[in-house]
Amino acid sequence: MAEPERLPHLARFTERVRVRYGADCNDYAGLHRWSVEAPAAFWDAVASFCDLRFKRGASRVLENGDQMPGARWFIGAELNFAENLLRWRDERPALIWRDESGRRRELSHAQLAAEVSRAAAGFRRLGLGRGDRVAAFLPNCIEAVVGMLATASLGAIWSSGSPDFGAAGALDRFAQIDPKLLLAVDGYCYAGKRIDVRPVVAEVASRLPALSAVVVIPYLATRPDLATIPGAITWQTLTAVAGPLEFVATPFDHPLLILYSSGTTGAPKCIVHGAGGTLIQHLKEHLLHTDLRRSDRLFWFTTCGWMMWNWLVSGLASGATLLLYDGSPAWPDAAALWRIAAEEGVTVFGTSAKYLAGNAKAGLRPGRDFDLHRLRAVLSTGSPLAPESFDYVYERVKADVHLASISGGTDIISCFILGNPLLPVQRGELQCAGLGMAVEIYDQQGHALADGCGELVCERPFPSMPSGFWGDADGKLYQAAYFERFPGVWAHGDHAERTPSGGFIIHGRSDAVLNPGGVRIGTAELYRAVETVPEVLEGLAVGERVDGDERIVLFVVLRSGFMLDAGLCAKIRLAVRKALTPRHVPSMILQVDDLPRTRNGKLAELAVRATLHGEAVPNLAALANPEALGQIRQRFEAGCA
Repeated sequence: MAEPERLPHLARFTERVRVRYGADCNDYAGLHRWSVEAPAAFWDAVASFCDLRFKRGASRVLENGDQMPGARWFIGAELNFAENLLRWRDERPALIWRDESGRRRELSHAQLAAEVSRAAAGFRRLGLGRGDRVAAFLPNCIEAVVGMLATASLGAIWSSGSPDFGAAGALDRFAQIDPKLLLAVDGYCYAGKRIDVRPVVAEVASRLPALSAVVVIPYLATRPDLATIPGAITWQTLTAVAGPLEFVATPFDHPLLILYSSGTTGAPKCIVHGAGGTLIQHLKEHLLHTDLRRSDRLFWFTTCGWMMWNWLVSGLASGATLLLYDGSPAWPDAAALWRIAAEEGVTVFGTSAKYLAGNAKAGLRPGRDFDLHRLRAVLSTGSPLAPESFDYVYERVKADVHLASISGGTDIISCFILGNPLLPVQRGELQCAGLGMAVEIYDQQGHALADGCGELVCERPFPSMPSGFWGDADGKLYQAAYFERFPGVWAHGDHAERTPSGGFIIHGRSDAVLNPGGVRIGTAELYRAVETVPEVLEGLAVGERVDGDERIVLFVVLRSGFMLDAGLCAKIRLAVRKALTPRHVPSMILQVDDLPRTRNGKLAELAVRATLHGEAVPNLAALANPEALGQIRQRFEAGCA
């Protein structure tokens, strides 16, 4: 049964804080201003409005609120993350799983709770307890969600990566945290290929000395041969005996998750996120900024190695149905995800800017070819969403959809800038700073800018800040990562600007900013210009140091059937000149078959820059396709010859 029409959650929340707290918030700007000026009242209001389930209430909402880092939230409070996500026990679907081959599974909220109780009972028999780590080498499957919730129910710590990482990538991450249990699959499928990962699992397990067991989920075979994996048991064995579903009470800031930085500049940093901060931030973003409700079906194309998987799973706390997908987004054809979205009645469709741009280049028309009448929101992250992609969504997907380009990161397991169901969508812009997030744009000297491009920062603490890095006992690495540049202020590493509408534009990573002739420009601006050329699928640009200055070297992947020649080079340069300035026209344009990416799908510009300068790339295992650097080096050297 459809829910009755009602005010968006954000409208109801605004009215509540106006009445209960006397907040001066006649519009979103006023509400946001109050949320950062009265943080204790704001986050207390969020906890109440979102029905955060505490086992013991807080004696105080905020302590050391003027310290960053150093602030503490909900002092004395105790809760359990899994209990908040498993608050419903009815027959509504909680999880729907689809894969690229057409397989489908569904669990109701009641069935999900029962599966979590079995997994938790199995974990207890293996000796897992509060503070122990569980490493997961899994695709985006139902067992991954069950395993995470069972881990959280015991007060243990979850850390996941996808099985395409390979042994080196997995060990770069998991070896740092000494996991007690390893969850893995026997293999996975991608683009029609079946990939056996048992040798990789065996190698990873052999080099994690603290392991007490390896639990293998049959994914390719019903009864896989596990003889090569010492101490392995199957998921079926783990979950064979039911047990009571109990939830260990933990402090608000108790570690829940360990996520990892991309690792392209060295070993991945192990970023520790607390249970309460993760929960309250995700509830805020789901309910207030996405207007998520029980009738929604929430989808995000993600792997277990990306923070958006955790964001997706937290949608259970709002009672939504989650659609999990495992496989290639373009198998058996480029429209695969839209077809599944139509079949499952997806209402909130989450993806990457790259995916939408690729859809446009491929000429897909999902709104014409599929029944998307239930779709009400399209969310995009991973990289800046180009203005042309806004046009594409509204012209080819759905005219009345809420398109929200959002930006944050693994570091905060949430967003600094995101959508707003009460504000208009401006072409090419992210709508607003998140509530409770004191976002500013700084110049190089640390002064706030009213306009123009600068560094995206956050001036005040927020609950989903990491509690630290695993193994960084004195906090020096954590301090250096975010607070060294502007003391007491979080520097996020994005090059951005505020727009007259109150929105934002992200111009790319600060460490990848191009600076020819001393004129700084974000790579996203250049990519937007380059990708308006129909023949170009995607580009990657870096600055090469030459005689004390910098020249732009552009690598392009072209659509099938096209080759880079003098005419196409001229066409690309003209597009850049018209959109930007003559200084930003690439000095060298080279065609490649692929662009190197991190395992989260982001362009690895720093790795390319190091390659061009003959420097070592610190951690090749952090790249999903390190072989792409070889062709880039060859093409660059040939172009310079």
